[in-house]
Amino acid sequence: MINRAGANVVFEVKEICTPFAVLQIVHLMKIKFLALFCGSKPGNSAVYAQHAREVGELLAANQIGLVYGGGNNGLMGVAADAAMEGGGRVQGVIPQVLLAWEQQHEGISDLLIVDDMHVRKRTIYELCDGALILPGGFGTLDELFEILTWNGLAIHDKKIFILNSGGFYNHLLLHMELLEKEGFLYGKLSNKFVVLAEPSDLLLHL
Repeated sequence: MINRAGANVVFEVKEICTPFAVLQIVHLMKIKFLALFCGSKPGNSAVYAQHAREVGELLAANQIGLVYGGGNNGLMGVAADAAMEGGGRVQGVIPQVLLAWEQQHEGISDLLIVDDMHVRKRTIYELCDGALILPGGFGTLDELFEILTWNGLAIHDKKIFILNSGGFYNHLLLHMELLEKEGFLYGKLSNKFVVLAEPSDLLLHL
């Protein structure tokens, strides 16, 4: 039995599992908690907030918990508010240093306060079954590349989705293709994440 923020997943293994077999089981498990990495600012295009709101609504409607950085500003706050308004479960994880900066969200299901940014990221990764990346700044990119790196090192094996709202990540995706072309990646880029054009595209993978 795996207990993750109140959600229980039970499965029976009738044979001794090799590491590869364990990874197969993980891939077959339904996503129950999805981590959301996005900006603590709204950005300049209205489509960013629109998509953040749709993501929150979609997760609530499909009974998928939202795990995120615990703030109430920017796209983070928009998604959390939409999920709560839809009757969803929202778990925030925020470090002490950002309590004053991000103005922690007081209206979500749970807010966990941790020591620092590193513990925050590790905790979010541990609580989720997959991660969705929305538009954001340096912090969002840091979170994206760390979870990609951890997947590559088999520290985690979580599904990663990038919501390319209004083409926001076009340039970054092109640079990732360059990394692959120039021989700096292990494995194929297409196996590392899924790019979504609209929030509703996420339903095809849940």
